[in-house]
Amino acid sequence: MICNLNHLSFQSYGTIESERVLAKDLLDKAAENRVMALSGEACRVYRCAREIWVRNHENMTVLSVSLDGETYQHFYLDKVICIKPGVYFSLRPYQDASSVELAGEQMPEEVTTDHSANNYRMKRNIAVNSIYTFFYHEKEKGFIFPGEAHKPLELTYVDNGAIHSVADGMDVLLNQGDLVIYAPNQWHMQYADEDVSASYITISFDLDGVCPESLFNRKFSIPQSAVPMLQRLLWEHDQVDSYSEDMMICYLQILLLTLLREQTSPTQVKLRTTNAVNSENEIIRRAQQFISTHVRDKLTVPVVARHVDVSPSYLTALFRKNLQISPGEYIRRVKLQESKQMIREDNMNFTEIAAVLQYSTVHHFSRQFKDKFGITPTEYAKSVR
Repeated sequence: MICNLNHLSFQSYGTIESERVLAKDLLDKAAENRVMALSGEACRVYRCAREIWVRNHENMTVLSVSLDGETYQHFYLDKVICIKPGVYFSLRPYQDASSVELAGEQMPEEVTTDHSANNYRMKRNIAVNSIYTFFYHEKEKGFIFPGEAHKPLELTYVDNGAIHSVADGMDVLLNQGDLVIYAPNQWHMQYADEDVSASYITISFDLDGVCPESLFNRKFSIPQSAVPMLQRLLWEHDQVDSYSEDMMICYLQILLLTLLREQTSPTQVKLRTTNAVNSENEIIRRAQQFISTHVRDKLTVPVVARHVDVSPSYLTALFRKNLQISPGEYIRRVKLQESKQMIREDNMNFTEIAAVLQYSTVHHFSRQFKDKFGITPTEYAKSVR
């Protein structure tokens, strides 16, 4: 980063001439004068044998100085300076090209060439590039989202209630105020307990720069300092003006940076496991994905177990241990959730929906639907059409 050129910051390397002194008069008295054109290519590094005066001549110039030729400090050259003997220095245009004037009893000696492409501007480590979706979900008790994987990152924040977040086969309960971020192409699903409803935000977005691994697969108990960012995100989402989307991107970036700063807090649970547990989670993840993508097929526990190369009893044990639900009940809930989507699409009657989802009869389908959601398919259809 470029420092401000003042007497205190520059005292190790030389002096700054008084602004009351005319630079032209000062430099004209020197034995040698030279105007040096600078480009953005490799710049020369000099070492002073005698005092050397330098001033900017045209456009913006960066002065880099060092006592040992290794560690440099960078200054914006906006004053006339005098560099001490023995100091290493180089001059580089801030952008495309510039020029400087050098004066002294003896011109400095060139000692090397610096080929490094220094960027003196502040730069971001990460940057939110785009927001694709921003949804506020209000879900009924016992909802289930069968799961998906996609290239954009996804943030989920629980505003009210609680939801289960399942990623890579691990089930983590997110309570009000908790947040999780799914990595690119990470398969994940969400559901609520039978007696719990939930409201939560999901945001899918792109992130430029190196995405720190510590940002993903971690349950954050959101710090108080980040709450205003979420409030502003919601507020901007409801605005209709030329800058609301820009503001949302900025607030999301500040939120992520706040989380990164707070990530070492002991209240956060990192979703990382041992190799043995990771193996179990991979089996569960593959089973969930198979169920999600084959929801309209005839699914049984043996069919799913065969697909993931384990026995039905072992698959059942894994589901109960990690998800607190049997694979048979999980299949039933995913199918019923799919039936709600099919009813909303209004392309089939109930008999056709029951047949597509492999129910033995429409009565069996209707009974399970009412047991799960508390209303009949007919009542649900009236509420959404």
